[in-house]
Amino acid sequence: MESTRRLGLLRRSPSFGLLFLATAGSSVGTYVAATALTLDIQARTDSGVWISALLVADFLPIVVIGFLLGPLVDRLSRRRLMIGSDLARFAIFAALPFADSAGAIVALAAVAGVATGLFRAAALAGLPNLVPDRELTNANSLLQTIETLAWMVGPLVGAGMVALWSPSVAYIANSVTFLLSVALIARIAERQLRSEDSVTEGHWRDVAQGVRLVLGSAPLRTVLVVWNIVVIGTAATNVPEVFFAKETLNGGDLGFGAFVAASGLGLAIGSYLAAPSLAKAGLRRHYAGSIMLMGIGIGGAALSPSVWVAIPFLVGSAAGNGAAIICNQVLVQRGAPDRYRGRALAFIMSSNYAVLGLAMAAAGVLTDAFGARWVLLAAAVANLVAVLVSLVMTRWLPATAEGEEAVLESQAAVASGVLVPAVEGIPAPVAISGASPDGTAKDGLERIAVLLEEIETRREDEARRARTSD
Repeated sequence: MESTRRLGLLRRSPSFGLLFLATAGSSVGTYVAATALTLDIQARTDSGVWISALLVADFLPIVVIGFLLGPLVDRLSRRRLMIGSDLARFAIFAALPFADSAGAIVALAAVAGVATGLFRAAALAGLPNLVPDRELTNANSLLQTIETLAWMVGPLVGAGMVALWSPSVAYIANSVTFLLSVALIARIAERQLRSEDSVTEGHWRDVAQGVRLVLGSAPLRTVLVVWNIVVIGTAATNVPEVFFAKETLNGGDLGFGAFVAASGLGLAIGSYLAAPSLAKAGLRRHYAGSIMLMGIGIGGAALSPSVWVAIPFLVGSAAGNGAAIICNQVLVQRGAPDRYRGRALAFIMSSNYAVLGLAMAAAGVLTDAFGARWVLLAAAVANLVAVLVSLVMTRWLPATAEGEEAVLESQAAVASGVLVPAVEGIPAPVAISGASPDGTAKDGLERIAVLLEEIETRREDEARRARTSD
């Protein structure tokens, strides 16, 4: 009955159901194409550095988007951002079959990363407005579950397409899924993706506000720090896995597909079970326990003598990952007001991906130098370090689920107080050094934002005078 009630959310909230179906279709295509991209680059170059370049190019633009363009997710139509991102990804994957070099493939993957960053930030920022508060954890769990089920199916299908035909077939199949996603997202009303009107004080001040919000909110700060450590382990897992499966364990292309599919299965299990587990164990214990499972699982896989022995460990590690991701999403969605949620999400995503990119670059070099097995063992150590940090940084949470809701609500109020002035009825935060004469806090970030706006205005004035003189 519990399963029926949980899946019944698709019926109770039709708009969430549309987002769920859009995610299901595009995710399967994405993982089909991701496997084809990895095998394509590996066949062309046989280099860990090139695999790192591909993975980094896929998300490096997200770093730029979050740090510089995050407020757009709050100011612009979230639905239009999602539709535009899907159309861009359709065009990119339709063009990939015509790419004739590893460099061209990596470049197109980088452009796709821009669209992915905008889509994901807009979808996660709007999700809390599609479902009742009491169903938010379940909604996150179901959405993550369908995405990770796609991770399980996609790599097997992608590896099969490459073996039977070519990577181009997988690219074209993926491009079609984005058109289906557009058709579904277009049926969601814009007002259903936003509950509060956006507030802006100028682009660069909005960027600074996103940073201040994340640093000033305990839930957001926890995700920022803990997940930056976890993604180091993620990088040390993703980069060497194709070499570990195909060469160290002699699994070939099919072994690599099974290796990645096992991770997808584990993620799906962890994501789906996260909602009932959170209700029983509470955020603090669930978060630390999930990350510990990640470390133990990847360590066991690294010590395995074959692909088939490694698979159960990979399933367990990925289950921990899927469960921990739900904790991240709940912490961020509960810890940031809707009108500022997009910029907060974008900043955290950018920070995580920046660390992930640097770690992947290092993992590529280390894989070539020391071998895939040793890099995977380093990934296990990084995750176990993150467990200890998470326990320290979530001390503000109760040990059990009881009283959690009230604590999260109070933290959201604190987050609002970081940005919302006292005239709106919320006491302004205590001013720090650099306060202006009217009492408004102007920390270093805000001063930098003001300076950037002044430079931008000056350049516009100079350009206007130049056009006039011509």
